[in-house]
Amino acid sequence: MKTVLIKCGGSTIEELSKDFFSSLHELRHQGYKIIIVHGGGPDINQMLKLLNVEPEFVNGLRKTSKATLKVVETVLSGQTNRKLVEKLTEHGLKAIGLNGSDADLLKGSYIDKDQLGYVGDVTSVNSEFLELILKRDLIPVITPIALAEDGAKLNVNADYAAAAIARALKVDQCLFVTDVEGIMINGSVKKSISVTEIESYINHGQIYGGMVPKVVSAITALEKGIEGVRIVAGKKGFYENQLWLGTKIIGRERIVE
Repeated sequence: MKTVLIKCGGSTIEELSKDFFSSLHELRHQGYKIIIVHGGGPDINQMLKLLNVEPEFVNGLRKTSKATLKVVETVLSGQTNRKLVEKLTEHGLKAIGLNGSDADLLKGSYIDKDQLGYVGDVTSVNSEFLELILKRDLIPVITPIALAEDGAKLNVNADYAAAAIARALKVDQCLFVTDVEGIMINGSVKKSISVTEIESYINHGQIYGGMVPKVVSAITALEKGIEGVRIVAGKKGFYENQLWLGTKIIGRERIVE
């Protein structure tokens, strides 16, 4: 079973284009099964603001109290997930929204309960459950909420959740969706780029801003054993005429001169 996992950040969902969904259709015509994992940072921050709760981050991870966790889960499953499933349905794609804690889909452990609260990392994935859904020709759209051994729910970074699911299902491609066509260097998109080159470009300021966490997440997925890791655009198509667009992340084979 050929499988593609797509990670959509909360900020990219509103900007997904008709061409993006056309690429999903083309993937399905080529026999690929599709899994989507999404974040929801902007929606979560907006709800916390309405509740007069100041977001807190430690090393890029959202500090999550019990009260914050309720907001995170409510927004992810009841708003962001619904929004993405509706968009897929509007474009003729059959999708089903899933909370990561449903059916032991994602099990997790606390990263640092004292510092971060209810924030976790994925320790196991219910691959059989996901494979059943894929065999029914549905696109699972998954929130990054895991279930801890003590029964508590854990807020998981969506990039980490995506990488864990991609590894568990041994996907053929793992795509990180952004608002640009790929990694831009000197005004043009790099078709492929090594980890060493990425590190050098970051150090020299050629990869900067919001692209930095995206490439770091892509490298994390690569280091978890996933070979087909790409940065692609949500505003355009990313798979046309059986060709992948965007930027492929590869190992440390090449060195920037």
